[in-house]
Amino acid sequence: MKKKNWIKLGYILASIFVFCAFLYLVQIPSFLGFLSSVENKTFDLRQSVVSKYRKISDKIVIIAVDDASYEYIVDKYGSWPVPRAFWAKLITNLEPSGPNELIFDLLFLKRFTADGNSDGELINAVNKNKNVYVSINFDNYSKEVRTPPKLPVVLQNRIENDYLIKTNPDLVYSNCRSIIDEILNGTKNIGLINVHRDKDGTIRTMLPFLYYDGAYYKHSTLLSALDYLNLNKNDFKMNNRGEIILDKNRVLPLNSDGRLILNWYGPEWTFKYVPLWEVQSAIEKNDRKFLDDNFTNKIVFIGVVANSLSDIKSVPVSYMFPGVEVQATFLNNILDNNFIRKINPFFDISMAVLLAFIVVFGVMRLKSPAKSVVLFFGLYIGYFILSIVLMLFLNLWIGLIMPFSFGIFAFAASYIVKYLITSRDYEHTYKLAVTDGLTDMFNHRYFQEQMSANIQTAKRYNSVFSLILIDIDFFKKFNDTYGHQSGDAVLRQVAQTIKKNIRATDIPCRYGGEEMSVILTNTNKEDAIKTAVKICEAVRNREFELATGDWTHVTISLGVASMPKDGDTTEKLIEYADKCLYVAKGNGRNQVISEVSEDTPTE
Repeated sequence: MKKKNWIKLGYILASIFVFCAFLYLVQIPSFLGFLSSVENKTFDLRQSVVSKYRKISDKIVIIAVDDASYEYIVDKYGSWPVPRAFWAKLITNLEPSGPNELIFDLLFLKRFTADGNSDGELINAVNKNKNVYVSINFDNYSKEVRTPPKLPVVLQNRIENDYLIKTNPDLVYSNCRSIIDEILNGTKNIGLINVHRDKDGTIRTMLPFLYYDGAYYKHSTLLSALDYLNLNKNDFKMNNRGEIILDKNRVLPLNSDGRLILNWYGPEWTFKYVPLWEVQSAIEKNDRKFLDDNFTNKIVFIGVVANSLSDIKSVPVSYMFPGVEVQATFLNNILDNNFIRKINPFFDISMAVLLAFIVVFGVMRLKSPAKSVVLFFGLYIGYFILSIVLMLFLNLWIGLIMPFSFGIFAFAASYIVKYLITSRDYEHTYKLAVTDGLTDMFNHRYFQEQMSANIQTAKRYNSVFSLILIDIDFFKKFNDTYGHQSGDAVLRQVAQTIKKNIRATDIPCRYGGEEMSVILTNTNKEDAIKTAVKICEAVRNREFELATGDWTHVTISLGVASMPKDGDTTEKLIEYADKCLYVAKGNGRNQVISEVSEDTPTE
């Protein structure tokens, strides 16, 4: 097979290996989970790069219960949580500044019976002001722990073509942590506050809708955003691309599990923070300028950022991210219509195959391993840079781990196949270098190498080996009579006969012209003589076909020498075997001679 065909076969074998390995691995859940977790980490890495170029909305402000505010509250009220009247007064004093919305990232669960009318003040403040938003939280607690509450119909939503949500059990809940009944039934500005963490504990997505008790419920941030955009409604439609349509220009692009992938702003706390203690101080001083400057026409979140109150999350751009800022990020994405879209898996598979093919092609074509490594890393670093560009400018998340894993398999498989092809080429080239083209025996150079090697082995291990020199009788006369083509034919057939009558470990060589030799490894002289006689008889009894199509008989003469009896160097052994061969020819040919005197002449 030509080298070019071997390379083509190499492409095919490497490709088949990569494809089969991939098919096997993708059936292992733990491997898929590993790929998914690593892919999420690459998303975090890309987000940490692109988030620096994202602009936050100047409409969003966070009133933060930070560590200083927490200490301020504890000093003043003695404990956390504060009486509900505190939040009622906060709402009442902020409203004159004209905030667009006041969104509580807090749960007002049960009445505080010990606080007198404190709950009543909060109920009145929330229900009276139509720009105040509060939250509930869904869970799956048993009915024996908490009776699932019936939520007001006004909070329910309908989604046409809801295939992405209803089929995901993680988005369907059986119980709810509700809030004070008078608030629950007194305002429609109530939404869920659930967040979703991936298996590594990081929040990358948000839940715009959850399913509970036969209906869908909005996230409180989504509810407030739709009100701000004058898009609020209870009936929604999901198109075949997995997008929930808000209006002709704005959609919520859900990923395959019914969640929104957030575009993060970072890398640290990015939104405008106003500590709660400063707000409270301004209220006590009736500092309207401070309140107006910070909150007029703003969307105001009120939430906890203090480490001691344990509402710190891990997100792609930070391991210490306040939960309220997660909600603010969600709102900012809605306002910007700027969510991340995860590309169809078919694209990732196609790119994985394409890049793997380029790797296979490059590795098989490039002779330098260094160039192959540069090709591999250059290709995938370039693809990584492309993924950052697509996320930055088009909000697209293309997979990196599947193409990269495919590429590693392709790189390894290509080198394995290339090694096998190279080894075969080396073996083929070496065989050509040490083989006689006419007889397919080893050539004279290989004969000398093996003689030296066997002598060294025999000396080291005190062992024996033997040499047979063979000459075709009257071969010059044969060539003169029948022609050189017939002579070549006989040479080939004699060589075949010799190889058939020796062991696989013996080494048949063409010594030169019509002379041949056999090196018999680990063979004493007695056994060597038996082999020589066997060869002599096999040649004598065989008919040989000439180039003319005629048949004839030939004979051979053989000389035998053994180490260490007849010599301990290549020269001495050849000389002794040659003397034996000379005697065989002088005694009538067609025979084996193994013993001669030292003064016997040679040809």
